[in-house]
Amino acid sequence: MRLVVARCQVDYAGRLTAHLPPATRVIMVKADGSVLVHSDGGSYKPLNWMSPPCTLREGVADDGVVEWTVSAAKSDDTLRIRLEEVLHDSAHELGVDPGLRKDGVEKHLQELLAEHTTTLGAGLTLVRREHMTAIGPVDLLCRDTGGAAVAVEIKRRGDIDGVEQLTRYLELMNRDPALRPVRGIFAAQEIKPQARVLAGDRGIECVVVDYDALRGIDDPSLRLF
Repeated sequence: MRLVVARCQVDYAGRLTAHLPPATRVIMVKADGSVLVHSDGGSYKPLNWMSPPCTLREGVADDGVVEWTVSAAKSDDTLRIRLEEVLHDSAHELGVDPGLRKDGVEKHLQELLAEHTTTLGAGLTLVRREHMTAIGPVDLLCRDTGGAAVAVEIKRRGDIDGVEQLTRYLELMNRDPALRPVRGIFAAQEIKPQARVLAGDRGIECVVVDYDALRGIDDPSLRLF
């Protein structure tokens, strides 16, 4: 991974356009080719990024300022970074990451929902578990009856952070012409009201799942109603 701290200007052009005026930021260039621009806030969220496959070219503008041009391989999207002052530039070999280890219940819930995708919606079929994006894996990638892609993020307790996480995954996945349009499902054993409101605002469906029922522990014959 290459880490650059610089005063920079960033312009994104493609399906949409975005402009970041000059400011000091962190630029991450990952081994998979992705380029992410971060500020000193906003948690894990980059201000802008380019997902792989893409190419990075370094050049010098007419006024002598170093410019990076990051071009997507499957579209005309470009990310142009103008490095007005470089404060730090280093490269680090991180090695192979073992991946996120989820707690037993959440991991088992993911396995169960992968086997019973119709619990999340009629006609849903599983494409794969742990579909990788530039910022991490989304729990399930499915297809609906119309063939459209559906990204599912699974939590034990659904809060705002989980919705934000799924939002970032959807933004990345919707840049992939082979996947878009991608809609999201936020699944949890319980979902906080604030998370439900935010999900609705983002166009994300919320599904409350019964872990015991999925495990076969919740025997309908023992219910009073």
